[in-house]
Amino acid sequence: MDYEKLADLLYPNTKSPEYYEKMYPKRNLNGGLVTRFAPSPTGYLHIGNFFSAFIDRLIASNSKGVFYFRLEDTDKKREIEGTADVALGILKEYGIDIDEGLTLKGQKGEYGPYIQSQRLEIYRTYAKELVKRGLAFPCFCEQTNSLEQIKENRKQMLQENEELEHKDVCRNLSLDEIEKNLEQGKSFALRLKSKGKKDDKIITHDLIGGEREMPANCKDVVLIKNNKIPPYCFAHAVDDHLMRTSVVVRGNEWLASLPAHLEIFDALGFERVNYIHTPLICKIDEETGNKRKMSKRKDPEADMRYFKANGFPKEAVLEYLLTLANSNYEIWRLNNPNESYKNFNFKIEKIGNSNPLFDMAKLCDISKNIIANFTAEQVYDKVCDYSKEFDVEFYEILKSDKNYAISVFSIDRNGEKKRKDFAKYSDFKEYFKFMFYENSKNIQDYELDNINLKNLREVLEVYLNIFDFNDDKQIWFDKIKNMALNLGYCIDNKEYKKNPTAYKGNVADVCTMIRIAITQRKTSPDLWTICNILKNKTTNKINNFLNILKN
Repeated sequence: MDYEKLADLLYPNTKSPEYYEKMYPKRNLNGGLVTRFAPSPTGYLHIGNFFSAFIDRLIASNSKGVFYFRLEDTDKKREIEGTADVALGILKEYGIDIDEGLTLKGQKGEYGPYIQSQRLEIYRTYAKELVKRGLAFPCFCEQTNSLEQIKENRKQMLQENEELEHKDVCRNLSLDEIEKNLEQGKSFALRLKSKGKKDDKIITHDLIGGEREMPANCKDVVLIKNNKIPPYCFAHAVDDHLMRTSVVVRGNEWLASLPAHLEIFDALGFERVNYIHTPLICKIDEETGNKRKMSKRKDPEADMRYFKANGFPKEAVLEYLLTLANSNYEIWRLNNPNESYKNFNFKIEKIGNSNPLFDMAKLCDISKNIIANFTAEQVYDKVCDYSKEFDVEFYEILKSDKNYAISVFSIDRNGEKKRKDFAKYSDFKEYFKFMFYENSKNIQDYELDNINLKNLREVLEVYLNIFDFNDDKQIWFDKIKNMALNLGYCIDNKEYKKNPTAYKGNVADVCTMIRIAITQRKTSPDLWTICNILKNKTTNKINNFLNILKN
């Protein structure tokens, strides 16, 4: 076979590999690592992909290297317009800075273009080089034969040589046969002429999985599809080489395809990149009870937009993912409660091998700790930002009286033991709804279990006569105790425990009744603070509730 002639037939008028090697020289980073995030624009940003991007950023930052964004848009049938901007926007929101590549403002950097559909000439150049060296061949199967004929040809080839089990039937076409197909205008896919044989093994190395033995690739994988666009396996090898990528971080679902990717690197004569196959974030399937990868179809949390839409602080999501990425992060955080996560010494070798379960409870606990340390002013700003996008009505209420809203959000926020009631910014509206909205007129919405309604009305009617929002906390509470004593409630807890049947209840029961009328709930933040902030609205809420009781 005259491979030089074949190469010119298939790919005329291309540049040489040397041209691109000179255009994209090796980087001089003094040991800094080059990582990349290379999503396909085929859907929303999956939490697993974001997890990989976050690790990419940490590796690049800790080594004083480069993190770049490359768009792998070669699957045009599945491409969804706008999804690249969504991914870029989410990275920006979470502070995952891009040093180079595609950004929301365009492309930046010396190793572009960073969009694969703009690099087709580069792929053709390296494809031609493989043909020249007899390492790739054109396949006309999809145009020449039916699927049944392809299967029959493959069966016949296998009978002639069992070592060709996974090889393509077109690998043995003569130059004359290839020329005839081209003259007839038939399109072709370019395939790798794999050197792998049945039962061959290779040794691979993963930066977290270490060395492992795997079956060698023995399939003639497609390098350029018949639409002249390369699939991931070929495009990423060319791009990662020319963009001088040091480490490829991807989910361990790609591990099975690693032998084919390594064979392509070797065929091209490229130095192999280092791979990290990260654990997959999983859930327990409700139907089968088995562990499975988080699903775009089944799990709303798989979409990174879920966390913003539900009001999770960005800091909490990053902190949670760091606990999955490095096993020693939680200990570091305990010892450094006020440090930025960026000061944590992230280590590749600390990435675990086992697939973790997504733990919403743990994320909420992390989030509660973070929100608990915000000032009331910070809470106000963050809840406003959230509400402006996802709850415009509440946003308008908050903006109408900033000082009032901050005083509400300051309740129980400044003490030594901070309340941890809020996991999300969306929680604030529901938790403090009684401070911003009129209470419900439906008696069923009040927590009245085991409450004597006659006693309840009696307490509220007296409280209306003694309440004065100008009273300090001690005077206010003394008035409640006197009221409770006069109405037959015990004001000494020890005495009440000895003889509870002698009283209607205790002071705590009286406060609970007042609390229910104002907040609709049996538990709430500090009652005096609520009444003090509401001022005259306190009596309005109680009067409205008494009217509900009468009706």
